[in-house]
This record gives sequence, C-alpha cells and structure tokens, in this order.
Amino acid sequence: MKTADFLDHIRGTLIVSAQAPDGHVLRDTAAMVFMARAAEAGGSAAIRCGGYGGVEDIRAITAAVGIPVIGLTKEGADGVYITPTVDSARAVIAAGAAVAAMDATDRPRRDGSSFAAQVTAVHEAGGIAMADIATPTEAVAALDAGADLISTTLAGYTEHRARTSGPDLELIREVRDLVGDDVFLIGEGRFHSPEDVRAGRAAGADAIIVGTAITDPVWITSRFVAGARM
Repeated sequence: MKTADFLDHIRGTLIVSAQAPDGHVLRDTAAMVFMARAAEAGGSAAIRCGGYGGVEDIRAITAAVGIPVIGLTKEGADGVYITPTVDSARAVIAAGAAVAAMDATDRPRRDGSSFAAQVTAVHEAGGIAMADIATPTEAVAALDAGADLISTTLAGYTEHRARTSGPDLELIREVRDLVGDDVFLIGEGRFHSPEDVRAGRAAGADAIIVGTAITDPVWITSRFVAGARM
C-alpha cells in the first residue's frame, strides 16, 4: 500500500490495537485474530498488532482482516523494546503489515542500529515507517530520519516525560505546533473513552489508536467491578 493511500484511509478515524502481553488470559494468536475481526466489524480503519505475539500475530491478523495492519514486535521489557532492531522491522513487513511501528526515541538499540537505519529497511521492504515517540523533540528527529507518520505511543513511558493519567493531549498540541499541519500525527496512549478520542482529535491528532479500553476485557471488567463497590 502506498503511504499516501494509507494516510488517506486512516485520516479522521479510529484504529484499534489488538495486543496481549505474556501471561495475560488473552495471550493467544487466535484470540487476537477474533479481537481484530471484531474491531474491524465495529468500524476500525486499521489494526495495530503484534507486540509480544510478534510476527505470528501479525501474519494471522493480516490474513483475517480486510483493513491495513500496523505491525510491531515487543522484545524484552526495558529500553527500546518496540520493534527494536533492523531485522525486527524487516520481519514485521515480511509478515504482511503495511506499516512497521518502531520506537523512535534516541535510546540505544540492541543491534547498535539507529531509527534511521530501521526506516531505510522498512522502505526498502516496501513498507511504511511509523515513529513511536514520547517527546516533541523525538517527533522532529523521527521526521528528519524519514518517518512517514508519528504516534504518541510512548508518552509517559520514558524518563523524558511525566506520565499523565489520561491521554497526553498537551504532547499532541506541542508536536503539532512543532511539525506543522502537513505531518500525519496519531494520538495513542490512555485513550479510555469516546470523549478522550474527541479531545485527541481536537488537540490536533489526525487519527487515534485505542487499545486497552476496547481489547482488554480484564481492564474493562475491573473498572465495572470498582464501580459496583458501595
């Protein structure tokens, strides 16, 4: 899929993240496939998937849905662990994802590569490069490295920015002010309600990714259980 076509397809929409970590009751590729299909039936414009399910999840979900897939791997739990190497980025595209989502912070990568090298590998494989960032400075650097779009995925998950209780709407505003209107910007991270989604769009995001609040029944149930306590 061409970058322009993909961006036109997801502009002004919701994207669902279908992932489950190791140890979660839904950590099963088949479960993630059903979750992705349900999200597609509900109107999701694309699916973000893979994570600790890796290329197996990406391959299975790509085959099961008719909407584009944003793929990633999660390897380890510290430092750069979202699609952390050049080989990981290539593997995501080879598994069928239209887009490879990659950590675009300036932290060291386990293979000694750079985000720019990963972007090059993704483009050479015919894919689209998404930069997961935590700060406005990282967004600018990612664009300089050739990223096709930016996502605020890592807001509050690195030492460079405090974690907000809800979505980091100020980060969206700051990035938009720095990069201008022509850059495609996705809001991601702690969008827990339709009101949050609207607020993210109003802050300047072209699209929003929601994961936990849609695809984690453990988290959803716990919220209702807390509400039932008198």
